[in-house]
Amino acid sequence: MTRTDDEDDLRAFVEGRRAALYRSAYLLCGDRDEADDLVQSTLVKVVLGGRRHGRLDNIEAYARKTLVNTFIASRRRFWRRERACGDLPDLPEPAVDSDTGLLVNAALTTLTPKQRAVVVLRFWEDLSVAETARLLGLRENTVKSHTARGLAALRVQVREEFV
Repeated sequence: MTRTDDEDDLRAFVEGRRAALYRSAYLLCGDRDEADDLVQSTLVKVVLGGRRHGRLDNIEAYARKTLVNTFIASRRRFWRRERACGDLPDLPEPAVDSDTGLLVNAALTTLTPKQRAVVVLRFWEDLSVAETARLLGLRENTVKSHTARGLAALRVQVREEFV
């Protein structure tokens, strides 16, 4: 394959899979703007990685792993822990709308970044335990424990909303 064929494959991948990456990114971070930034950073890394390493054997897996790693790395940054606001609220924020999608998204935000990544990969991306472990660089037992703890935390959050 020539360099232009590789470039065409990368371009086709970016055009064809951007929406799917965005949906996964949104589930990971819970914010549309941040999901856009996450996908953009991921695609830049995928394109640069494809150029640097030559032909990527499985561009889909490489992009998914890059997306998750970029998300987890972004959560480690100190500035991510602070939340700026103009005025301090006198009352707590209103409860999340009871719409199931909003409820699940709000519950996902309570998980740790790795638990959230595991839950999204296992149940949204429909990856197996082995594939998730390989993608995140974890042991299968670690993926299973993150899955169990994440689902338990989600159940608690969902029960609180429905009671």
